[in-house]
Amino acid sequence: MVIRDAYPISDGHTLIIPKRHIGSFFDLTSAELSDLFALLNNAKTNLDRELSPDGYNVGINDGPVAGQTIPHLHIHLIPRYKGDRADPRGGVRWIVPEKADYWSKR
Repeated sequence: MVIRDAYPISDGHTLIIPKRHIGSFFDLTSAELSDLFALLNNAKTNLDRELSPDGYNVGINDGPVAGQTIPHLHIHLIPRYKGDRADPRGGVRWIVPEKADYWSKR
């Protein structure tokens, strides 16, 4: 199923959730994987039409040490908008802030 995140980090933050209760992305069957990616693409198309974001982050927190707080697999589709962050470079690398900015510390 596809729902909006209850605690969105941007306008339109969406979750793609498999029907079968499963904790890890890596335990999906091939059919489930295909279905989830089709839903992800459909959700992106709908967000493009509804909100016209300038980009997206796609993420999965897989396991407690990766930040997973809900023990049911879900994919985050996070719309991004020009100016929503002063410097968006690094994207998901900001999970570990001291390693995110690799381009200016060389």
